Amino acid sequence: MNKIFKVGLIGCGHISETYFRAEKYFNNIKIIKCADINHNNALKCAKNFKIEALTVKELLKDSEIEIILNLTIPKAHYQVAKQALINGKHVYSEKPLAINFEDGKDLLKLAKKKKLYIGNAPDTFLGGGIQKSKELVDKKIIGKINFGNAIFAFPGVQSYHPNPEPWFAKKEGGPVIDMGPYYLTALVNLLGPAKKVTGSVVNGIKRRTIGIGPRKNKTFKVECPTTYLSTITFENGSVIRLTLSFDVIAHQRNHIELYGDKGSMIVPDPNMFGGSVYVCKNLGDPWKEYKTNKMPLGKINIRSQSSRANESATNSNYRGAGLAEMAYSIENKKINKCNGELSLHVLDIIQSTMKACTSGKLQSIKTTCAKPQPFSLKEVKKIIK
Repeated sequence: MNKIFKVGLIGCGHISETYFRAEKYFNNIKIIKCADINHNNALKCAKNFKIEALTVKELLKDSEIEIILNLTIPKAHYQVAKQALINGKHVYSEKPLAINFEDGKDLLKLAKKKKLYIGNAPDTFLGGGIQKSKELVDKKIIGKINFGNAIFAFPGVQSYHPNPEPWFAKKEGGPVIDMGPYYLTALVNLLGPAKKVTGSVVNGIKRRTIGIGPRKNKTFKVECPTTYLSTITFENGSVIRLTLSFDVIAHQRNHIELYGDKGSMIVPDPNMFGGSVYVCKNLGDPWKEYKTNKMPLGKINIRSQSSRANESATNSNYRGAGLAEMAYSIENKKINKCNGELSLHVLDIIQSTMKACTSGKLQSIKTTCAKPQPFSLKEVKKIIK
């Protein structure tokens, strides 16, 4: 029987509901208290989920809380995570680790000094879709992967988020910070660490209109590039062309395609946990489907759109797996899979991509990390109900 870790949630916004739902799937986490810079949000959250609302300061100092779940906006991730560590608590944050690489390094240094764990979204790479892809890549089903394409492109966060301005702010906004972590973490999981990046930007619509919520139809100014076109070279020699855009009405390209010397692979949506993997090994052959819907973290658990930004109409969403896996790792003194070194490397790629694209100059990735190990069925079974 696993220990159940007592979790304090900071940031009672759009994503918090998904993490409360995680308690239905995982056996070692329980959110018992919440806080928000807007205390009314915390009170509403506490009422909905029958927990206690505190101020942020009170929650950070609460002796009952063992892990801080940091669901604040990106620019607040660093300060909240740092205060959690200073107060002797493990911390699991939404992506990215921080919006500044030096801040990310500081968090890892502090966690190591205080012998505390850092965990960081995305944890979607722990799901059936990316894990099945990893299994096939590691078996060299398509041989040596020489190059590939990846794309996230749609009209923008303002279509589904009631307060989208942070995603378009000068230093914290744009699709690389928003969606880059999913794609980059999946690619590092499949290919290993990155080495260098080049690219360019396209500036899209300068004023956006909020699509839902009490401020619907209100317009706001865009203060950052909204399309990044990059080329990332990995340490293993693979080259990936990555498009991240808030300026595309619609497209029919696959999320990730990998091209090896023995075949090609279609990798499912890295923003989700499930989806089939497809492989073609000979010209003219049909694509072979590798289903993941019977894997514990690949089973469909969403049947209709719930208005959550991170859910497609029919798919699998087990966000919180990384938090639960970290809790298990704390108890068993293991390195957690959504660890700080991986998250810092992804942050390094994010910052380097943005700099390469805006400057037009090649950027070398300063960090490296261990290629993540598979999340085995045996390990998955340790944390699921």
